[in-house]
Amino acid sequence: MTSSRPRLPSTTALQVLIAIAERGSTSAAAESTSLSQSAVSKQLLALEGLIGSPAFQRTARGMLPTKAGLIYIEHARTALKAMEDASLQVARLRPDPHVLRLQVLPIFGDRWLLPRFAGFAEKHPEIDVQFTTFVSSTQTEEPDGIFRFVRGPLTGEDSVYLFGRDVVIVSAASYWDKIGMPESIEHLATGVMLEHPQTMLHWQDFAFANGCPDLMPRHTIRFGYYTMVIRAALAGQGMALIPRGLILDDLQLKRLVNPHGYSYRSDWGYWFTTPQDVSGAYSMKMFKNWLMDEAQAMLSDRSAL
Repeated sequence: MTSSRPRLPSTTALQVLIAIAERGSTSAAAESTSLSQSAVSKQLLALEGLIGSPAFQRTARGMLPTKAGLIYIEHARTALKAMEDASLQVARLRPDPHVLRLQVLPIFGDRWLLPRFAGFAEKHPEIDVQFTTFVSSTQTEEPDGIFRFVRGPLTGEDSVYLFGRDVVIVSAASYWDKIGMPESIEHLATGVMLEHPQTMLHWQDFAFANGCPDLMPRHTIRFGYYTMVIRAALAGQGMALIPRGLILDDLQLKRLVNPHGYSYRSDWGYWFTTPQDVSGAYSMKMFKNWLMDEAQAMLSDRSAL
């Protein structure tokens, strides 16, 4: 007897769907989901088979959601959030001093934390670290620690500054070859600025800090996700203001170039904050010690750039 219940997509397929929507291609989605590009494509095809129509249309600007895709993307986010909430709440039913629940900004996790995290996991296999990128309105339990991009310490929390105030203007070498290596802020302003409107890293602050408060770039392209800003800069589509700590490898390997060291000191940075009642827990102490060692090592390595 054939079941009349509709087949439902896997959580992996939903994660792939969201990753493609946020990053604009299957190759970029493969990076963020830790899958191969082939696996991403297979998950997308399987999902589109369930939907009965394409979830994306391929354009010169990347993969853009169709109407059916937009519907699935909206509900996929809701479903994955509900599942993460449920996992956190169930985990709280069995208190364990060696469980650590962390809320991580996606760009911070992707560009800085997760590439280093294997070191902590190898050093402390007894600590079960669980990551989430959000706290929903229905979630009853707070995470043990939160990575924030803020101006400074928050009242009622123990806060540790990591990095982020050192902001550099960068693009791929191909972009600077095209417009010429800038010899002044005015020369930079003849180029294309890449920005995410909701970040606090904007040309106006850079220009003000460099003594040109009224200078505006020739053209600005805005993206809905900060990851897309960095991707566009790597592709040589324009210049972007990025915290140095997020792109150390790209600078060292010359994938991104910071002409003449143009930069500015931002008031905003990445902080790790914890409720005061969990700061003394064994797992938190171990994680915070490791985190500070990694941040310090990164600052020391900056001299090699």
